[in-house]
Amino acid sequence: MEENNNFLFEIIENDLKNGAVEKVHTRFPPEPNGYLHIGHIKAIYINYTAAKQYGGEFNLRYDDTNPTKEDVEYVDSIYNDLKWLIGKDPDHVCYGSDYFGKCYEFAVKLIKEGKAYVCDLNEKEINEYRGTLTEPGRESPYRNRSMEENLALFEKMKSGELPDGACTLRAKIDMSSPNINMRDPIIYRILHRAHHRSGDEWCIYPLYDFAHPIQDAMEGITHSMCSIEFENHRPLYDWVIDNIGFEKKPHQYEFAKLFITNTVLSKRNLKKLIDNGTADGWDDPRMPTVSGLRRRGYTPSALFDFVRRAGVAKNFSIVDCALLEHCIREELNETAPRRVCVLRPVRVVVDNYPEDKVEYFELPNNPKDETAGTRSVAFTRELYIDSEDFSLDPPPKFFRLKPEGEVRLMGAYIVKFRKADLAPDGSVECVHVTADLESGCGNPADGRKVKGTIHWVSASECEDVTVNVYDYMFKIENTRAIPEGQTLDDYYNPDSKQTLEHCKAEKALASAEAGERFQFVRCGYFCKDTKNANTFNRIVELKDSKPF
Repeated sequence: MEENNNFLFEIIENDLKNGAVEKVHTRFPPEPNGYLHIGHIKAIYINYTAAKQYGGEFNLRYDDTNPTKEDVEYVDSIYNDLKWLIGKDPDHVCYGSDYFGKCYEFAVKLIKEGKAYVCDLNEKEINEYRGTLTEPGRESPYRNRSMEENLALFEKMKSGELPDGACTLRAKIDMSSPNINMRDPIIYRILHRAHHRSGDEWCIYPLYDFAHPIQDAMEGITHSMCSIEFENHRPLYDWVIDNIGFEKKPHQYEFAKLFITNTVLSKRNLKKLIDNGTADGWDDPRMPTVSGLRRRGYTPSALFDFVRRAGVAKNFSIVDCALLEHCIREELNETAPRRVCVLRPVRVVVDNYPEDKVEYFELPNNPKDETAGTRSVAFTRELYIDSEDFSLDPPPKFFRLKPEGEVRLMGAYIVKFRKADLAPDGSVECVHVTADLESGCGNPADGRKVKGTIHWVSASECEDVTVNVYDYMFKIENTRAIPEGQTLDDYYNPDSKQTLEHCKAEKALASAEAGERFQFVRCGYFCKDTKNANTFNRIVELKDSKPF
């Protein structure tokens, strides 16, 4: 991976130069309540690349402090996706639940120091007392309970004597602060829920804003880099660190979230697509999840390249999805083996070619790589070409097969149209041609020029495959700006997936492994599906629609 530079890395470099930190230590703290998506890739890229570039360490830490939303399935998927992205295990795998005991101890410390109290206000009342952006909050009537009473009530919370919602533990900070996050935030709540790791050991759980800085400090995180919505939470992050009294203090830095055109990145909305049957699952190749992008055929290097090119800044922006497509296209143009697959086959008979003859032509595996070699492709009397490469009534400048016309069969003979057999409905059943048998892999003997070249496969020496062709799932560029009175459903693209059955592929694709990527000549880049046999997913079309 090439070295990268952005404002966060400049901060790290300055901290290393002036001795503020000795060794960089970063973390990625996902909540296991869904699968990772491309927005998370930006956070992984920043934190992992920083650790790697500056010789530090990188933690995966699950933010598993809310058992009502978490699932072991998500825990496993996050680990597998992260490992696939960075190509190795993270240096350390941690869990927020590892620190439940310490969080409790620190909460007790704050109570004893008069910096936290048990509040009996319910959620609605707390919000009312908190005030607004223009009006200060009001102190809770329970704010001045004695230390002894607070300790006793907190112990009752912990021992399970109180029901959910009966009370909360709040930090005692400043109800008139211009930052609403500092107006006595909740740091513990009662939840009688079994936890995926600790079981029924706890019925109180710390809030993220309290647990996260503690976790960072205990793991020795030096640079806690997170998305911009946590910027207003940074004073609370610092308050927790300062008032608990950690000697080595982590610091939080924020960057803009990643938004992409025609794409939804909210885990809530992604789950809704699955629940209502719009998507086939978290790994549906149309989904912007890591597992979906992986199944579609994207590579870790292309995804990281996309994030790097999109940039790391603080300002909000929406990145054109065409940039993501450009990154994978650019990589696969250099690396993907070439194969032939006819997506919409029409049968062709070469009338002057022997019925029982099979000969082989050598086609390059990758014209971009001389070391990739060639492969032998069978040529027989009956072939398949794509229906788009033939027209009985062609438009102007149609340089493919047509009446009175000639085309080059890629890597093989020049053929000339003779006639077409039509079905009762007028569709083409079969096209008859004659071949210039002196033109195999060379120019015609008489020197005539043939403009068109089309791809083909032998009818008897091919594989029957299924191809999924994908498009954007939503027709609106900014999915965060749905007009009033409408929903995302109004912009769903029903043609976001087209399944083409009985496509005809050259024999070499029969041995393709799941996840293997190819360029289907003249058709685009495709990946062998990891779930369905003899199925290929289109990753991206051949040409950029926009320059980058």
